[in-house]
Amino acid sequence: MSDQAVLHVKGRVLVGPEDVRDELWVVGGRVSYDRPAGVRDIRTVEGWALPGLVDAHCHVGLGPHGPVDAATAEKQALTDREAGTLLIRDAGSPSDTRWVDDREDLPKIIRAGRHIARTRRYIRNFAHEIEPEDLVAYVAQEARRGDGWVKLVGDWIDRDLGDLAPSWPRDAVEAAIAEAHRLGARVTAHCFAENSLQDLVEAGIDCVEHATGLTDDLIPLFAERGVAIVPTLVNIATFPQLAAGGESKFPQWSAHMRRLHERRYDTVRSAYDAGIPVYVGTDAGGSLAHGLVAGEVAELVTAGIPPVDALAATSWAARAWLGRPGLEEGAPADLVVYESDPRADVRVLASPRRVVLNGQVVE
Repeated sequence: MSDQAVLHVKGRVLVGPEDVRDELWVVGGRVSYDRPAGVRDIRTVEGWALPGLVDAHCHVGLGPHGPVDAATAEKQALTDREAGTLLIRDAGSPSDTRWVDDREDLPKIIRAGRHIARTRRYIRNFAHEIEPEDLVAYVAQEARRGDGWVKLVGDWIDRDLGDLAPSWPRDAVEAAIAEAHRLGARVTAHCFAENSLQDLVEAGIDCVEHATGLTDDLIPLFAERGVAIVPTLVNIATFPQLAAGGESKFPQWSAHMRRLHERRYDTVRSAYDAGIPVYVGTDAGGSLAHGLVAGEVAELVTAGIPPVDALAATSWAARAWLGRPGLEEGAPADLVVYESDPRADVRVLASPRRVVLNGQVVE
């Protein structure tokens, strides 16, 4: 790819929600807003350009039964790329996907290491399953293995209770989060229910995945602490099916899951209205298909988030949150081009016209 021609992207370049430029150039795989001199080999792409989309909750290398082989992981990453997702926060995977970093044609991945769960309190073969006394050590291990994130399983069904319950005592998560922060890593946690959230936030958690249990009394705490949420609404849509499957054995859990599903849009809109940062994540991997980023943005709009802010949650704002560049001068040329303005109608995200990764047109 080092010998690629200069790429000229013209039309409307959405550097930010209000920063719109007429063109950009890609020289040596990087963004430039100055026309290169003396270049004859130029390829032109026209349309509305956005920074490569972000899926902030995705699992490359994970399948329904645990880790998958490299060929399957490659297909997952390519499916995400075809959807315009060029930056992934991998929110937990049992597979070693470092080989992806050597592939200029695959999305960039920010890894959270492997899930850390309570013994027999999560999906089999997904996580390190440990007891609270080992939590600090495992968080330190995954902080060193990851790319600045660690993923806890904050709650899951307790079969003795027949309902969702917190995975960790307060003192254990306080010590574990403090250790992650000491090592320069942020911490996120899977949470469906209400009763694990206060302890996690007061212990210093940086993000909560799903956050379906976020209630009016907890929202001010999240807002005050600046704790982000990644709602994964395309995954929450499966709750009724999950509830139906567990009805006979765990009726209390099933009813709880249905309630969380029923109020999902109100939960997300209330969080947004309170100023809680909301980002796009699909929960792809495991049992959910890859390539659903456009559907998740549309779900945020359905929940009541203004289209421009829902778009920011998968582009400008999400990249800033993750510490990765957008379309500024000198940044890697990772961008997606559409037929029309995605700020006016986010549904256009479902049909990328061109995908450019590391300066190379790949779709």
